Amino acid sequence: MSKVKVGVFGAHRGRTMVGQLLGREDAELVAICDKYRPALDQAGKMAEDKGMNVTLYENFEDFFQHDMDAVVLANYANEHAPYAVRLLKSGRHVMSEVLTCSTMKEAVELIEAVEESGKIYDYAENYCYMTIPFEMMHRYQRGDIGELTQAEGEYIHDCSSIWPGITYGERNHWRNTMSSVFYCTHSLGPILYATGLRPVRVSGFETRNMEYMRKLGQTGGTAGTLIVTLENGAIVKSIDMSLRRQPHSVNYQLYGERGSMESDRWKSGVLHVWQEGPLNCKGESSEYVPEPADKRAAGTGHGGSDYFTTKYFIDWIQGDELSKKYAIDVYQAVDMCIPGILGFRSIVNGNAPMVVPNLRNKEERDLYRYDTFCTFPEIAGPMYVPSNAAQPNKEPIPDSVYEEVRRKWLAGEQG
Repeated sequence: MSKVKVGVFGAHRGRTMVGQLLGREDAELVAICDKYRPALDQAGKMAEDKGMNVTLYENFEDFFQHDMDAVVLANYANEHAPYAVRLLKSGRHVMSEVLTCSTMKEAVELIEAVEESGKIYDYAENYCYMTIPFEMMHRYQRGDIGELTQAEGEYIHDCSSIWPGITYGERNHWRNTMSSVFYCTHSLGPILYATGLRPVRVSGFETRNMEYMRKLGQTGGTAGTLIVTLENGAIVKSIDMSLRRQPHSVNYQLYGERGSMESDRWKSGVLHVWQEGPLNCKGESSEYVPEPADKRAAGTGHGGSDYFTTKYFIDWIQGDELSKKYAIDVYQAVDMCIPGILGFRSIVNGNAPMVVPNLRNKEERDLYRYDTFCTFPEIAGPMYVPSNAAQPNKEPIPDSVYEEVRRKWLAGEQG
């Protein structure tokens, strides 16, 4: 078995993948790239401490020329797809961090790059591999609660305290300019993963631009909700981002024709299951703490889920069929992401429902081939819409706000 030569683009989030790659015998970390030298040096030191000779790059074009079989994309979340397309076309396998794409155009281009290259694209939606949603997936696929009728996914993460350290006081940082429903795959993704169902329609809703986030530089709605219809008629409520709640909430509920499964909102790690018998409202309820799928995942970040993203990617490249089954391919990755893109279009259009296309079908792609609607001006071009498009009366955020956030970042202070 030959080693897979892997590069990591993005040293901050990529440190997790660096750590995973350094522990594998069938993969070799050969290069790391990041424009921010302190983060790059820190990741390089991790490799050096393991006796690895890894080349460090501050420029992607130089990194791109390095001899690599596969690349992990851990760069800015709104910039994954263009790099993935380039790398796939150059003959490299790709694992992409969250999110898949920023526009419908990018979704089409990404799918076609995978199809044309024949290379592996694996989506690192790690929340699918957290112990509770992974257990839900196994039990749903086993038929324990029957076919899905309703579901809820919740990713509530008040990032206000860490905002300086993740936006650096940059006015145009993607976190400051993203739509309220852009970051939807932590909440929606595990439900689609567990059930194997595809979204077909979406309506979006958002909160006001709350002052506690506005004073940190965020321009759009502070949190967003998607109401998604799946191909079997089931309804999903997906809610995301910076609402006031501690500890932050990662919560999933699946209601089926013969029972339900719910993660516990307050007791972390507990799964509640109701299985109905032949008589209505009669059955068995249980609650338990599922065992992790692999004990080696302990301590690897995000409840151990970071272990599985890299594992399944490398194992899939090496030809392991079980890892291919558990990995998230480009079609499901796009399904997880584009309801957020179309959901914001819904918000801008008065919460009107939007059709979610099945981009597996080539005939459905042409309608979106040139669709660059998004909140990132450098990506959207003439289809740019600001993240506060549904709240147009807000005054622009003054430069002094970003200057203060940058000062806090440099001083190591919280938001």
